[in-house]
Amino acid sequence: MTNIYDYSLEELKAWLVSRGESAFRAKQVYDYLYKGITDPDLMKTLNRSTIDKLKEHFHMALPQVLEKRVSKDGTIKMLMVLEDKNIIETVIMKYHYGYSVCVSSQIGCKMGCTFCASTKDGMVRNLTPGEILSQIIAASLVVGERISHVVLMGSGEPLDNFDAVLKFLSLVNAKEGLHLSHRNITVSTCGLVNRIIELADQKLQITLAISLHETTDEARKKIMPIANKYSIQEILNSVEYYMSKTGRRVSFEYALVRGSNDTRENAYALAKLLEGMKVHVNLIPVNAIKEMLYLPSTNESIQGFKDVLLQSGIEATIRREMGGDIDAACGQLRRSYLENRADL
Repeated sequence: MTNIYDYSLEELKAWLVSRGESAFRAKQVYDYLYKGITDPDLMKTLNRSTIDKLKEHFHMALPQVLEKRVSKDGTIKMLMVLEDKNIIETVIMKYHYGYSVCVSSQIGCKMGCTFCASTKDGMVRNLTPGEILSQIIAASLVVGERISHVVLMGSGEPLDNFDAVLKFLSLVNAKEGLHLSHRNITVSTCGLVNRIIELADQKLQITLAISLHETTDEARKKIMPIANKYSIQEILNSVEYYMSKTGRRVSFEYALVRGSNDTRENAYALAKLLEGMKVHVNLIPVNAIKEMLYLPSTNESIQGFKDVLLQSGIEATIRREMGGDIDAACGQLRRSYLENRADL
């Protein structure tokens, strides 16, 4: 069945009219859906004819919370079940400006980055636009407040699910729905150059974040298979194009691994790479993941790395670790759940 959250208001209007219903019913349905009311029988302003047609054609439900963990810092990690029984994960983070939610765009991932748990069991399928969107609505119901910011940094490579993510960006911005500003949305990518260029041509005002993590192609190939297809220079060229088309500053994510890429020499190399570009670097202490040998850098190394970038004229911040005590990093909780279920 079709997920009703995949439909824009205009698409729902057209669908209802094609089945002999009044167009104004679409706005009534939309109002219920975006309040988290998904049972047609609870949509009291609808007539029986509309209710029956909705129930016959659409899957009308938010993902069901299977497990919820709350960190000592207030971060909430949720495992949720979709209609086909697949599992996704969503993280809610509390900041001074409100709640931000990190959503998944795929079930699993095929990019193969060695430091990421979500890719370890491979790619299952893409999420639909409505499945991405409904994570935000479900998160809002959990905290009882509006979600103000969204990051597509959960499981999956967003630009590998390009069409669905574009549709999601349209839906989430629509005034009839969540009406979330694109400026409050960040899309992260490991560097799919062709898709970065296509995204640039959309001229959306989202923030693009590039997972870089190394300063040479040779080193990057060892941890990110996508580097065998696209060089760092190709990524930088696509970023320049993106900024010229959108006027938006791009962020580079750099996960610091102890004894690997966290030296001052690495920092100088990164500064040289980004010289002259009006970008921002987000320094991330790598997450320690079961079965992997990566360890996060020391606080001294992280601060020293940041200082080199700042002294070189590159804006840089250190990402605050959130939810470390609840497996809040990308893919960790889902993988832990699947492993435990397999042992039963």
